[in-house]
Amino acid sequence: MAESLFPDASPSGGYLVLARKYRPRTFQDLIGQEAMVRTIANSFALGRIPHAYMLTGVRGVGKTTTARLIARALNYETDKVRGPSIELNPPGVHCEAIMESRHPDVFEMDAASRTGINDIREILDSVRYAPVSARTKVYIIDEVHMLSTQAFNGLLKTLEEPPPHVKFIFATTEIRKVPVTVLSRCQRFDLKRVGGDRLAEHLANICKKEGVSVEPDGLALIARAAEGSVRDALSLLDQAIVQKPGDAKGAAKAVTGADVRDMLGLADRTRMLDLFEAIAKGDAKTAILEVRSLYEGGADPALILRDLLEIGHDAARAQALGQDARLVGAADWLARVRALGEKLTPAQLSRLWQMLLKALEETGRAPDPVASAEMAMVRLCAAAGLPPPEEAARLMREGGGGPPASSRQAEGRHDAGGPRLQAFPDLLSLLEEQRDIDLLVALEKYVRLKSFRPGEMIFQGAPGMPPELPRRIQRLLKDVTGELWVVRADADSGVESLAERRALEQAKALDELKRHPYVAEALRAFPGAEITGVRRADDENEGAPAGAVVPMKRQ
Repeated sequence: MAESLFPDASPSGGYLVLARKYRPRTFQDLIGQEAMVRTIANSFALGRIPHAYMLTGVRGVGKTTTARLIARALNYETDKVRGPSIELNPPGVHCEAIMESRHPDVFEMDAASRTGINDIREILDSVRYAPVSARTKVYIIDEVHMLSTQAFNGLLKTLEEPPPHVKFIFATTEIRKVPVTVLSRCQRFDLKRVGGDRLAEHLANICKKEGVSVEPDGLALIARAAEGSVRDALSLLDQAIVQKPGDAKGAAKAVTGADVRDMLGLADRTRMLDLFEAIAKGDAKTAILEVRSLYEGGADPALILRDLLEIGHDAARAQALGQDARLVGAADWLARVRALGEKLTPAQLSRLWQMLLKALEETGRAPDPVASAEMAMVRLCAAAGLPPPEEAARLMREGGGGPPASSRQAEGRHDAGGPRLQAFPDLLSLLEEQRDIDLLVALEKYVRLKSFRPGEMIFQGAPGMPPELPRRIQRLLKDVTGELWVVRADADSGVESLAERRALEQAKALDELKRHPYVAEALRAFPGAEITGVRRADDENEGAPAGAVVPMKRQ
């Protein structure tokens, strides 16, 4: 991050928190938002500047700061530059006042506290007047989703046809609560969460500037706890730095990963790995005693489950990616995680992940969280004693030992009248019965089927397939059958989707129809006419001659 162009100062002249001290001052300071910066730069260069921006993202990713940067960029002015510019160094004549929220032509409003039509009316009354000193009047409305329906309606007309000297910049954490009529009038930017590695690197740079030492493991923990929020990460770093105030001579001590874990209320990482290994072995006694011991040592039950989820995820990544998996930790810890990935099958890791995720949800609602976590250990250890799902499927196919209890229950549901999905058309028929038109259309449009059999669906995704479609299919199949299905969209099927097949058949029918003597004669008789569609006569023209109904239009 670049050094501050306008250093903030606290009102009392005391310590300034890191989140304010290292607030981005230029677009280059925004980490992880390169796509947005590139789009804004191109719009300035081409003179295609929208009249309204919509900034959305989780807390702390820089929405309000970005809004002020855009306001500066729109009004950037120096002795050499008198037009919108993405390059804000050196600062222009309006820059300092805008970043300090005291410029007369840049209005900031917090919609969380000013939600009514009267507040918006003040803006609407002022937009007609020209700027006082800058080129453009800019209205920044933070948490815009909090505006009332009347306020949104009052804003619409001005937002659709604003005066040329006015720009609007909206920021929100709840984009779904913003009316589509407002969204459609804005250029939208989704500010991304900053990845853990990038955020940890950013924190390390700040530590160097501050002259403090935090071990990489501690920085990784802070970055992970911040969940992509730069502001949250800087606030946690502020808190971590004071964990080791220094010795009597004033020399700073390094803040360790253990210090950060204590600060965040996290359990010891090695003990969490011991717990995961006990679960994998089905050792319920050890797992329950370890959870209780961690809890009595100050660990939050929900955070214990989160740590277990993280270990399961790391083991799955190590299993799938091998040496390409980028894992953070000491060498012995990484070796144990990789050993877990080699010992457990992908299906077992997936099953543990799903059960831990469910346990985390239940613990958040439970009146006694530690009791909920202990019961989760019982379920997890019991599941570890079951054969891997792929082995259970093999036993069922070979008739050895009978199916597992869960499969027998699922079969009981089928025998009681539930759907039996033996082929792809069975799934389509089920969606028609459930009136799930959205998913039905997606299957017909994007699924180039290679194979479909109980427990497995393999296909090639057609161009434009939503990335979440395989997960939606897998979730539906599990809900319907009570069994976990393998759903993959990475095959090379060599066939077309149902929608593509219908389009080919329609094109073929159209081509054959054009060659029909009567139709060819009709087309010659009406120059400029064209065939717009082909459908069977018995679909909606009972009593008509056999063949096709051919709607035609004159051009």
